[in-house]
Amino acid sequence: MKRVKVHPILETEKKKEIKFYWNGKKLIANDCEMIASALIANGIQIFGHHKKDNSPQGIFCANGQCAQCTVIANGLPVKSCMVAVQENMIVQSCEGLPQLPDVDEKPEFSPIEEFQTEVLIIGGGPSGLAAAIELCKHNVSFILVDDKQELGGKLVLQTHKFFGSIKDCYAGTRGIDIAKILSEELTNCENSKIWTNSVALFVFSDKKVGILRDNKYILVKPKIILNAAGAREKMLAFPGNTLPGVYGAGAFQTLVNRDLVLPSERIFIIGGGNVGLIAGYHALQAGIDVVGVAEVLPKCGGYKVHQDKLKRLGVPIYTSHTILSANGEKKVESVTIAKVDENFQPIFGTEKTIKCDTILIAVGLNSINEFQQEAENANMKVFSTGDALEIAEASSAMFNGKIVGLKITNELGKIEKKIPKEWNQKAKILKSPPGKIHKYKIPEKCDKVFPIIHCIEEIPCNPCISVCPLNLIKIKNDNLLGIPKFEGECSGCQKCIVICPALAITLVDYRQDSKFPTVSVPYELKNFPINPNQKVKAVDIEGNFLDELKVKKVQNVKNKTQIIQIKSPHKIAKKIAGIRIQKREISKSFPKPIIPKTDDDIIICRCERVSVGEIRKWVKKGVTDMNQLKQITRAGMGSCGSKTCENLILKIYQEEGFDLEKITRNTRRPLFMEVPFANFANCKNDEKKL
Repeated sequence: MKRVKVHPILETEKKKEIKFYWNGKKLIANDCEMIASALIANGIQIFGHHKKDNSPQGIFCANGQCAQCTVIANGLPVKSCMVAVQENMIVQSCEGLPQLPDVDEKPEFSPIEEFQTEVLIIGGGPSGLAAAIELCKHNVSFILVDDKQELGGKLVLQTHKFFGSIKDCYAGTRGIDIAKILSEELTNCENSKIWTNSVALFVFSDKKVGILRDNKYILVKPKIILNAAGAREKMLAFPGNTLPGVYGAGAFQTLVNRDLVLPSERIFIIGGGNVGLIAGYHALQAGIDVVGVAEVLPKCGGYKVHQDKLKRLGVPIYTSHTILSANGEKKVESVTIAKVDENFQPIFGTEKTIKCDTILIAVGLNSINEFQQEAENANMKVFSTGDALEIAEASSAMFNGKIVGLKITNELGKIEKKIPKEWNQKAKILKSPPGKIHKYKIPEKCDKVFPIIHCIEEIPCNPCISVCPLNLIKIKNDNLLGIPKFEGECSGCQKCIVICPALAITLVDYRQDSKFPTVSVPYELKNFPINPNQKVKAVDIEGNFLDELKVKKVQNVKNKTQIIQIKSPHKIAKKIAGIRIQKREISKSFPKPIIPKTDDDIIICRCERVSVGEIRKWVKKGVTDMNQLKQITRAGMGSCGSKTCENLILKIYQEEGFDLEKITRNTRRPLFMEVPFANFANCKNDEKKL
């Protein structure tokens, strides 16, 4: 079985197992895990083949936004990433068009239930939960719906410690733990209904919202809608982009961190923002090799401390590089990348091909804004928060959820309280992009004990100043975006090392030996165990090798961060910022790169297998209505409802010189996702199927 056996943060105890059948073969799954996760845990990456060209199909988003992972479960087509496996479930691959089951019995129907509430919150991620907590404080009744089994949104995928401030957004606490904290705060909220496994489908003109709750269709009529539905991942157009093994970064984190499934052995990441950099760290925590990260810009868009953390562990980061192709017949076998010029065009002769079995796409997110638009069309009062409003960090999403919760309370007339000025200021700071990078300075001090802070970029983060018991770490003017500085006589308590989200603080101790001081380094990778007396490769802030040194002691602390104490020569002790664990050979490129096919063969519409060439042909002929383009090519007509391909098609229009303001966009479907007709009628007979 391909499962995570050891993890530095997550519990990996054995769970209850059940049997199910895949194309007639008996397999074992963990009880209640998604079908897709169960299949991948059994080494199955290909879930079927497309009816048009027999191309292999596998998981892509793991979030219900596409339909790549469709299978037949107990006779019905389902998204395998959203449906839990059951004992003795019969699961089959989709080969061409599925055979519909015979219906012999007369259907029985039940009436559609209707509910009323003051607020309907769509999405139980960080912003939705924070807003719900604020509403609860002011006795506002609400229904919160979320399509997953567990509340928290992307928080349940985050094993790293969060940035920001401890007071405002739980900085220094891991995302998985923040999800539990927020969820528990709602357990005693009397005026609330929390519906998991529930999907908001549409906001209708009669001001009612259709919701599919545990496969049962119901209607909710709220006074106000709060759209906290989050975002969906962007896709890229390149040869091989639909091969099994090309995932969204969120899908990978879902498999590895939520379901403890090992989908890969070697990954390559496209995109150097925080999502891509963090996904790389999560892969290493699960024991997966990260053979590289490619970022098209001259510098990574994510925090420098995230980038440095990967570099120190031995992950190469290729800035000013782009992906040329994913290579393989039935699944990903390698990736080809190349340098780009100032116009972001690949430079001939710079291609390199690197062996990998998975390519993570982490090139940004698109807000899920459908519910906002639908509510406005129905003349309903609607608010949006979190990524559904603006793409930002989860710390920002939580704080903005709190603000919008108070706004809604005011709107309902429960209280008359202005949003505190400092709240808006803090919200602005928390969503700030990385700022100025300061010159890296190593302190001159060479006695006693003191921390060295390897954090030189202005980002919203300050837990280190909050935990210092002697108040010796400070930020100028108490600015959350400032650079923390240490001054004074340190006690060596190590609290700043343990809480730092970036693992960017080390402690140098000269007290026992001034010529060979002890350097304490934070570490979180149990799949690469480090033991006393073992020799490790010490590196500087940028990951440059310094020396191979012996480990003196390994400490395990409460928040599951280890502290590795290294005996170091005086001349390099203050330069040590981390330990390299990944060998350089892992990222070695092929002697001869694989050059991809022509751009015209790239698939734009994953559902209907429509290529760049087909789209470009009609764009050049002057088709500016995407609905007409859909009728001609079927692009956007598939199961996902153009959620993945629309932006890629718009990019083609842009490349051909069209003004995007003059392009008629696709008419959105009246439903957020596919729903069997039987669910709308609340057909009782159908409950036996799944």
